[in-house]
Amino acid sequence: MTGIGEPIELCLIGIGTGNPDHLTAQAAAALNTSDLILIPRKGPEKSDLAEVRLLILSRVLTHAVPVAEFDMPTRDASGGYAKGVSDWHDAIADQWCAALAAHEGPKARVALMVWGDPMLYDSTLRIAARLPKVRVRVVPGITSIQALCAAHAIALNEVAEPVLITTGRQLRDHAWPASLPDSMVVMLDGACSFQHLSAEGIDIWWAAYVGMPEEILMSGPLNRVAAQIIAVRAEARARHGWIMDIYLLRRRAGML
Repeated sequence: MTGIGEPIELCLIGIGTGNPDHLTAQAAAALNTSDLILIPRKGPEKSDLAEVRLLILSRVLTHAVPVAEFDMPTRDASGGYAKGVSDWHDAIADQWCAALAAHEGPKARVALMVWGDPMLYDSTLRIAARLPKVRVRVVPGITSIQALCAAHAIALNEVAEPVLITTGRQLRDHAWPASLPDSMVVMLDGACSFQHLSAEGIDIWWAAYVGMPEEILMSGPLNRVAAQIIAVRAEARARHGWIMDIYLLRRRAGML
């Protein structure tokens, strides 16, 4: 791993779902007091993700702060999942260290903007733990779950009922046992895993690019809208080159 040199404070800043208006005052202050801001590049097909970060900076910075862009490694999916993720995180940490080492100016305070909030299905904190001589500070942000519920004007949970937050991989592998809560938020689902469920008696609230100008919202009984969501999602991903989506599933009473 490339050495960093001087000790630094790495501030992980939740930036919501890409809408500059979602940035908190605390996040804006953290960006303005940084010596350096790291921005990942994820290839030309996802260049607008970096552009959203730059747009946010143009809105909130009150003075010039140096920016260091770095190339995001891709995860090797040919081997085991756990090892692939661990190796990927090591590679990202190396990219951070290289970007820091290449910066010749002050870098006692370094900021990295994170989609949503760093605590929720995001690996930035785990990657930061790999860096030597780094003290991590977190500024929370609006999550995609909050933005999803706000966009659909719905409550996350039924009265006095729990909610499960999970991933598409978990939904595909384990389905939705009756022992689990009747409300489920599914994240990181590139395969529309809801199509593997028995759709009768389930409602869905789905959103892509939630909170952004490209926002797409769809909802209704799963057995009526599943095919349409799959088609719309595929078209949007092809058009933009990337997609971020999330959905809430809810079983109707008596449908177990």
